[in-house]
Amino acid sequence: MNTQRLAATCGVLIAFGAGSLTAQDRNSADAVGAEQASMSLPRVELPPRNFKTAEAHYKYLFDAADGGTEHTMATIPVWDGLWGSGNNTMPAIFLENGTLAVAWSRGATMKEGVLTTAYEEHFRQRRAEIEEYGQQRYDRLTNCEYPGMPRWLWEPYIKEFVNMPHQSWLMNDFMNETRRVYIGKEHVNIDGKHSSTGDSIGFWDEDKLVIWTKWVNPADYVRGMPLTSNKIEMVETWQEVAKADGGRQLVTQVTFYDPIGLTSPQSAVYTHDSRPDLEDIGVRIRNWECTSSSNSFKDQDGNTQFYLPGDPEYKDPRGFTDFPDVPGQSLNPIFDEE
Repeated sequence: MNTQRLAATCGVLIAFGAGSLTAQDRNSADAVGAEQASMSLPRVELPPRNFKTAEAHYKYLFDAADGGTEHTMATIPVWDGLWGSGNNTMPAIFLENGTLAVAWSRGATMKEGVLTTAYEEHFRQRRAEIEEYGQQRYDRLTNCEYPGMPRWLWEPYIKEFVNMPHQSWLMNDFMNETRRVYIGKEHVNIDGKHSSTGDSIGFWDEDKLVIWTKWVNPADYVRGMPLTSNKIEMVETWQEVAKADGGRQLVTQVTFYDPIGLTSPQSAVYTHDSRPDLEDIGVRIRNWECTSSSNSFKDQDGNTQFYLPGDPEYKDPRGFTDFPDVPGQSLNPIFDEE
């Protein structure tokens, strides 16, 4: 499958849910999962010991690194360019022989005892729905909700990364989700609430970025996978490595701590691959806009559906301001008639 088609297909499927997908769409989703599942994948590195909380895990790594490496702009790792999501082991936490190829497909066997009772029952219902319909009938992204954490780790569009001594910016093309990691700081919640990507602090251990994230909205691991609770926290380590073919890869080891959703902490590894080929053809991260142009909605049976041209509820995908009768108010003027 062409790499641009892969990114576009997978992104559309996840963004708009599965309620009205055609057989061709489902085949494309399966192909995306199969292709990513075949990509190189490092082994999962478990925490150095069992920790009850993300805080204990993070503080252990912080102390082991003697408070972290104090980088300057001359020494800090540079993860320049565009990066595309690769393979990950997250589905194996919840499914027997779980891979990306079976994350939202029929025939996968759910692991027992990984999730707490309420979350396991919900996941069982979700998997039963996939077995019956071949897909998850509704995805919350239909309502233009943010993917959030930990789904951010595997959104299939491109990412960019900017590392500075005092902050790291991890920028996801999809839904404009930017994570800011505050280096050497403590958690701060000035709003007194959670958010889609939470609050992240971190430190450098030589060329490895260690991150602790908390105060995250309840969401899910990805479409077809279990829900997460509003108590989920994550400890991640990010490091650039050289692939066998000479390419660049970012390897993310992550441990999920969710005392409401998980019976014990769970670990996985995610990858992102450098994509200079996309830079060569001029691909750039753009600002996403969803609420005024999306035609997806949840119907009375709980499916994701779409308004079509001619329907009174249909929105012109170009989008307009609140003054469409005034010339020059289209949000996509390159297609306007001269």
